[in-house]
Amino acid sequence: MINIAVIGCGRWGMNYVRLLHEMPDIRLVSACDGDSKRRELAQGRFPQLEIRENMDTVMEDNNVEAVIIATPAATHHAIVKRALKAGKHVLVEKPLTTTVEDAVDLEQTAAAENRLLMVGLTFLYNSGIQKMREAVHDPAFGTIYYLHLTRTNLGPVRQDVSAIWDLASHDLAICSYLLEKEPIWVQANAAKVLGQDQVDVAFITLGYADGTLANIHVSWVDPNKVREVVAVGSQQRIVFDDLNPGEPIRIYEKGISASRQEANSFGDYRLLTHEGGIYSPRISPAEPLREQVAHFIDCITVGKQPVSDARMAVENVRQLAAIENSLNLQGMRIPIKPSQAAHAVLEESNVPLARAS
Repeated sequence: MINIAVIGCGRWGMNYVRLLHEMPDIRLVSACDGDSKRRELAQGRFPQLEIRENMDTVMEDNNVEAVIIATPAATHHAIVKRALKAGKHVLVEKPLTTTVEDAVDLEQTAAAENRLLMVGLTFLYNSGIQKMREAVHDPAFGTIYYLHLTRTNLGPVRQDVSAIWDLASHDLAICSYLLEKEPIWVQANAAKVLGQDQVDVAFITLGYADGTLANIHVSWVDPNKVREVVAVGSQQRIVFDDLNPGEPIRIYEKGISASRQEANSFGDYRLLTHEGGIYSPRISPAEPLREQVAHFIDCITVGKQPVSDARMAVENVRQLAAIENSLNLQGMRIPIKPSQAAHAVLEESNVPLARAS
């Protein structure tokens, strides 16, 4: 039986409380929040649960082995570090932090304290995305050309972070998960259409060393709600639609590739097309957040390596920071931690070697 506490009783915090109440082999010790209205709402939903105002009692309770942190992103560094130093395993909502330096500091702290640090990137625990990863790496898919990801809706508009840090963090993680590699550059354009301090809509392009591209569109001012990931390869096109529970994955057996055979005419030059059917593989129904929490518990109890571990979380923040850097430089292409080999590729492409802060 693992003793867990939840810090933060907002919308996501209450989702965690609900799940922990339903899961076996877990004892939810308490939840805490500094907002009296949130505490009142939480107590009304879970009258038997101890709801605390101050997190000090959680941090000082040696019986609490793990904490789930669902507080504003700007507070993550201080709370997560304190929890790790107190000997707690930590699952924290994305993004891990709002700066690369703070993210690296937490990764190092977790290693020094020998504590588990996992970040809530829930789409990595979505059975549809997991099936898509399997399909992308199937030889039948062929060579990956590009990814296209769309995440739009009317709100919820946040004040603590932009639509990029709130929404694109999911899509950046999905790209890393599907492609099993990190981008070497990013380029972004965005707008503040609501006239607020934070970016509302953004268009982001990621580039990889092998020439693969990924394009991400995020917006919280679009009345059409879309959660879609498209992978285009030489033999297939795969579409994940999170809003289609009946057929979340569709595989189109169509593609085009370069031919090494001699062409019969100029119009056929080096191109081969592939035509086939359309099918939807069976996806086992599961709540991604529940799968994420169960994975967190497994990682604690049996020593599994988290899918969304500290390393992935740091890279996620590094990419977000590079996107912000690109916006500040009016859409300039920004390299991300270029290795010696990547540096040569960037120089050949005349890419400015500015560094993300």
